[in-house]
Amino acid sequence: MSESLQHLLVDGNNVGRAWQDVGKLWRRDANAARQQVVDRVRDWHDVMGWRVTVVFDGRGRELAVEQPTGEATFVVAYSPSGVTADTVIEQWVERSRDPRSCVVATGDAALRSTVTASGAEVINTRDLRAWLERAGETAQRRLLARRREGGGDAS
Repeated sequence: MSESLQHLLVDGNNVGRAWQDVGKLWRRDANAARQQVVDRVRDWHDVMGWRVTVVFDGRGRELAVEQPTGEATFVVAYSPSGVTADTVIEQWVERSRDPRSCVVATGDAALRSTVTASGAEVINTRDLRAWLERAGETAQRRLLARRREGGGDAS
């Protein structure tokens, strides 16, 4: 992988449905499942310092972009109705200043092909989950180290 990896773009529907626990929730409550995906990838943003964009399929007539933490570097987007999240991700990668700084998390073969042709890297849903678990472990280690140093709660 490139050393300048800075932007993680997550194919939210694809990732959420691929993770067994979230996939089960998706069938019962899609909004809660989407929130699970967002909450989990937030660790990567917070711990690793990367820009993170989670894109979900269709919600309204226009592209909807939200910043749930108030930070411009953590974005949740919903493609316009009739446009897939894949298309939005492809466009963001193509328009990126440096597509090589983009990593797309998806299990979708067509999206993988398109974004790699633009210069982005791709990780599958299983590898993303492993990345997020490592980020969570790193966060826990940092919190424990702060507590040992007398820094108290890291929040």
